[in-house]
Amino acid sequence: MNAALKHWKEAATLILAAGHRLGADGLSSLGSRHPPHRSGFNYDVLLLKRSSKSGFMPNAYVFPGGMVDSSDFSSDWLDILKYFINAPSFGLRSVKQPAESRPQIFATDRLKLGSPIPGEVALRICALRETFEESGVLLVVSRKEETRLLKSLEDGCAQALTGHDLCSEELEKWRALVIQNPSNFIRMCRELEVLPNIWALHEWANWLTPAGRYGSTRFDTAFFICCLQKIPATLQDEKEIVRFQWSTPSEILQSFQAQQLWIAPPQFYELSRLCRFPSLNDLHSFAYRRAAEGCEQWMPIVVPNDEHHISLLPGDKLYPHDSSGRTEVGHTTDSQDDAGLHRIVLLDPYTVSLQVTIKPKYNHLLPVVEPASTHISESHL
Repeated sequence: MNAALKHWKEAATLILAAGHRLGADGLSSLGSRHPPHRSGFNYDVLLLKRSSKSGFMPNAYVFPGGMVDSSDFSSDWLDILKYFINAPSFGLRSVKQPAESRPQIFATDRLKLGSPIPGEVALRICALRETFEESGVLLVVSRKEETRLLKSLEDGCAQALTGHDLCSEELEKWRALVIQNPSNFIRMCRELEVLPNIWALHEWANWLTPAGRYGSTRFDTAFFICCLQKIPATLQDEKEIVRFQWSTPSEILQSFQAQQLWIAPPQFYELSRLCRFPSLNDLHSFAYRRAAEGCEQWMPIVVPNDEHHISLLPGDKLYPHDSSGRTEVGHTTDSQDDAGLHRIVLLDPYTVSLQVTIKPKYNHLLPVVEPASTHISESHL
């Protein structure tokens, strides 16, 4: 863990997408050959509703995830992942992004902080553990599949599988133990002879919480994405999480616009990105290829305006060159010049729009900036 951080606590989040239909030949069966969902998508994304008692964004719908625990960096993982120790970053693909431009959460030398587990590994373990705690979805690979997994990684065709045959009672028992003590995630993997499927998670983004927006706690959060063949059994923990929903990206945005639920700006932005891909197969292929490019560190900078607030993102013409720890820049007025914009405009908590005229770095997606729909369709939510 990175105790040197002055403003943020490290965290990891998982954007979990899952197909509507069962296919006999894996993710490729979820391509365009099947009829799309009524919203045009053939997959759903998992959102979890936080408790009203939560200290961070109460009642918000969020992707599964949470704070890094010291056990995520434990040397005990060396035994669990021993088959992959000699592979660079435990079999994870290398990133082309130069080390000096990598976000701090990925670039930090964890050996200097006393952990033999690289950040890319520990952050994925955190995302998988938190997803299991909050939703009951366990993404693991059987130890018996180690040889096949290593070969698939070498061939560049690893896919996400739930990878366990646990009955619901045993799954719930282990879930309760992990919620009680995160280090039990290591114990569970050892006793069940499974590996956390870190290879199915693809690096997607890095968002930092500005001060004073969602309470006193601020997070430096690594966002990963994972595509599943089918929707897994899902449960809320009845404590931090009071409800779960599987819905398409466009349905979620429509429900937000209809004030049926609330999502924070990072979720709004990322779901708007996903609207570029109605096909799960295309999303999976893009996420796999793009992850090798790296990502930017994004901290929204709040700009007061006469009628609304603007959150500037890196690349915007008003974004400060040195934004470390900053939360606001001076008052501004609307400009007729549309060049160099990368911002989230908030008229009120439910009226949000994106203004993006820059080219995204690291071969990433531009979000869909127009409304998700001209009408509010029937939704899962």
